[in-house]
Amino acid sequence: MKKLLMMSAAIVVGLSATASANEALQAMIDDPAQWPIQTGDYENTRYSELDQINKDNVGDLQVAWTFSTGVLRGHEGSPLVVGDIMYVHTPFPNIVYALNLAEDGKIMWKYEPKQDPNVIPVMCCDTVYRGVAYANDTIFLHQADTTVVALDAKTGEVKWSVANGDPSIGETNTATVLPVKDKVIVGISGGEFGVRGSTTAYDMETGELVWRAYSMGPDSDTLIDPENTTHLGKPVGADSGTNTWEGDQWKIGGGSTWGWYSYDAELDLFYYGTGNPSTWNPAQRLGDNRWSMTIMARNPDTGVAKWLYQMTPHDEWDYDGVNEMILTDQEIDGKMRKLLTHPDRNGLAYTLDRETGELLVAEKFDPEVNWTTGVDMDPESDTYGRPAVVAAYSTEQNGEDVNSTGICPAALGTKDQQPSAYSKKTGLFYIPTNHVCMDYEPFRVSYTAGQPYVGATLAMYPAPGSHGGMGNFIAWDNIEGKIKWSIPEQFSVWSGALATAGDVVFYGTLEGYLKAIDANTGDELYSFKTPSGIIGNVMTYEHAGKQYVGILSGIGGWAGIGLAAGLTDPNAGLGAVGGYAALSDYTALGGQLTVFALPN
Repeated sequence: MKKLLMMSAAIVVGLSATASANEALQAMIDDPAQWPIQTGDYENTRYSELDQINKDNVGDLQVAWTFSTGVLRGHEGSPLVVGDIMYVHTPFPNIVYALNLAEDGKIMWKYEPKQDPNVIPVMCCDTVYRGVAYANDTIFLHQADTTVVALDAKTGEVKWSVANGDPSIGETNTATVLPVKDKVIVGISGGEFGVRGSTTAYDMETGELVWRAYSMGPDSDTLIDPENTTHLGKPVGADSGTNTWEGDQWKIGGGSTWGWYSYDAELDLFYYGTGNPSTWNPAQRLGDNRWSMTIMARNPDTGVAKWLYQMTPHDEWDYDGVNEMILTDQEIDGKMRKLLTHPDRNGLAYTLDRETGELLVAEKFDPEVNWTTGVDMDPESDTYGRPAVVAAYSTEQNGEDVNSTGICPAALGTKDQQPSAYSKKTGLFYIPTNHVCMDYEPFRVSYTAGQPYVGATLAMYPAPGSHGGMGNFIAWDNIEGKIKWSIPEQFSVWSGALATAGDVVFYGTLEGYLKAIDANTGDELYSFKTPSGIIGNVMTYEHAGKQYVGILSGIGGWAGIGLAAGLTDPNAGLGAVGGYAALSDYTALGGQLTVFALPN
């Protein structure tokens, strides 16, 4: 393995001239008038320098124009804007539209892939998609059936396509891609079907597979160097991806990689999280189940891991670790540090040194979190970095199934993939959250390729906190590890946030409201009800000297799966249908883009 890693490093040095930073894409990312990738920037801050719309005038916003997507399932992600063109995506069947902003949104081209509808029942928690990405005059689409497609950005013609997985064994896709240098980095979904998660890099121009790193397995599969890859500052050692699993359970071990990716060009590292181990019944997979539930820092040229941090060893609650990794440079104890902030499904928000993987902060970002009393922060301790599990909320004890009630948060997490935003002006993180608890009943399940491999029945309901609702939108201090203020919402806040230099933060609600709040105080400044519940992510751009704000409506996702798929059994949707039954009183299906601007 060591020889293999040395050879890979030598090859990368030899190719350094051709694998240099993608300067053209970086220039577009640095231009606040454009929005070329889903996260807005490589750092995942979802922050815009545009300030034409600000806290003093945002109350005057009006709808500038709208666009119907023609699809009725859950619309996650956001449009992209590159020059005069806006690119809009849909959930399955993953249609892509190119709209000419200079001609009132005239459709320039439409790409509609022909996918086997049998992929739909293999997708967990709705047929959502989190959007396309742009680089090198190309739109990159990762379809539900795992086909990665490169489309000519001007014509929509297919440049190349490649199958990244196999839906017949449960591999699907819901996530966007990360274009870095001359590569496109993609993940995989399917933890609820017993897949083995992976992250893969393809050549941006040809679609050729460059490397693949599995979440668990032998060192040669995980691209982990036993001597140089570290976990909390210490080498992980040989066979770290197999030696905390019983037998060959790692081969169907989950750890899917369907979340958000970020990149630090200076350190030349990209960051992402891995999902829950399979099955959801922890008694069937004793051990720490590495490297599920893990933050990973990897080299984009080789895929080799520099450092790892497993947040929830032996996950007992489906607390996927795939949420966004937000990269900031901030001062701690008088010294500037390169930080990574990650609000996890498990209810803890982590701050790490993104160069070394040192754990700096791990605190609850919902006071109702009860499955753990907190993380051991003593570097000299044998349990350093591990959460202390409260036995009453464990779902496995001594290798036996345990039915547990009142666990907070629910499997939805204190937040799911809905991305947070960071303001460079306030230094605060704006986090959409779920305020939901659950009862968890594990049961024995056998693995069959392509069939659900869950092994638990859930019931979800509002947390017992003060306001009785199911969500909050909070401002978080990642250095102190404290909530600065919190806005209660009736339902979970399932949209992504946007922060701007105008001291405004935007987010959407499951009832369908786009809201604008003061970045400093959280005071509501504007609200508009769109045609359907919002699980998309707010974005902003400038065209012809005017700032616009865009949002996709279209109820669905895990919280809205009852409406999206017409489910009525309260236990369906992995317990979400019953928890969110009241949503049908407030919104209905419908995919629409709504664009806002100030009046002329």
